[in-house]
Amino acid sequence: MSPTVKNQPTRRSPAPAKEVPAKEAPAQIGNAQIEDNRVLPALSAAQRKRFAKAVLSWFDDFGRKNLPWQQDASPYRVWISEIMLQQTQVTTVIPYYQRFMQSFPTVAVLAKASQDDVLDHWTGLGYYARGRNLHNSAQVIVEQYGGELPTTVDELERLPGIGRSTAGAIVSLGVGNWAPILDGNVKRVLCRHYTVDGWYGQTAVQKQLWQLSEQLTPANRAGNFNQAMMDVGATVCTRSNPNCSACPVSKTCRALARGKPTDWPHRKPSKEKPKRQCWMLVAIDKSSGEVLLEKRPQTGIWGGLWSLPQYDSVGELGDAANLLDGNVVPLEKLGPIEHTFTHFHLTIHPLIARISRQSRDAIMDTEQLVWYKHGDTPGGFAAPVAKLLDKLMQSLV
Repeated sequence: MSPTVKNQPTRRSPAPAKEVPAKEAPAQIGNAQIEDNRVLPALSAAQRKRFAKAVLSWFDDFGRKNLPWQQDASPYRVWISEIMLQQTQVTTVIPYYQRFMQSFPTVAVLAKASQDDVLDHWTGLGYYARGRNLHNSAQVIVEQYGGELPTTVDELERLPGIGRSTAGAIVSLGVGNWAPILDGNVKRVLCRHYTVDGWYGQTAVQKQLWQLSEQLTPANRAGNFNQAMMDVGATVCTRSNPNCSACPVSKTCRALARGKPTDWPHRKPSKEKPKRQCWMLVAIDKSSGEVLLEKRPQTGIWGGLWSLPQYDSVGELGDAANLLDGNVVPLEKLGPIEHTFTHFHLTIHPLIARISRQSRDAIMDTEQLVWYKHGDTPGGFAAPVAKLLDKLMQSLV
């Protein structure tokens, strides 16, 4: 019925650290060359040991140890928190995490839940593919791993939505084994400390940062170290106003020595986001006040969420409204809604069409459509649609 139309980081503490004699931290890299003629710093064993000791000492005194997912830490609890914390701040995540864990306390419970129920718990967090991937991964874990998360980086990376850094966090924070990580906060700390040039989204720069993370992560207390690095990035080595006097590794920070710590990391090359627009049909039952919703396709923006039927032009929307009612339906304009995605800006033009009872009953021949009554949640909503519906329903009461 419609065409097709992703929100900042921070963090966490680990499970009790384990001795890991089987896997040592990688040896020094020396002057290894990588793409773009970048040269990695030659870190000696003494340099690596000094860096880790300073970071761990800071963690013991100042690291965060009371976040919800740090209590009774397990691979599952760490996994859920890590996925939620991608592109989202800790303060935003906490209530979502608590509600999610209350409803889905185990992998098995999450796997059995409906996607609508999972996405309902995700409404407002953004980047909804994360919620879909969590649900899909839970089902794979139950089917292939007996309901227990794998405990190696390689196996975890095979699951939908789990990349190398998330896998490393699960292994180090949830299991207690050695694994490096490279989330946004860690990237910022490493870029500044070693004045790594280039945008860290570039493959060559990421390769260099991973090699640094591998070198610096100690064989023992890797979980505490990783948590500390995330905490330093989140609370000390912040994006705009780093508190360098409180940084445990400020004495060896190259960016600080140059007097320009905020010059690193280098920014992503600027590119103006394109502007798009769409029209959304707000079909309201004249007698009950219920609103017609349509489930979006699984792929694409807002995949699997409930939304208002969406069109590429006001003409297409008008034709659909007339078809719904069986007569020419007057359209009432609502104010446009501006919404920004990662790659573009979207202007939504909602228009109200009031539909007769007889007509609404005639179109209910698909599970992709539902008449929505305030308080009866069919599943997850696209964020701007949720706000519009809430405002609309309040005006109809």
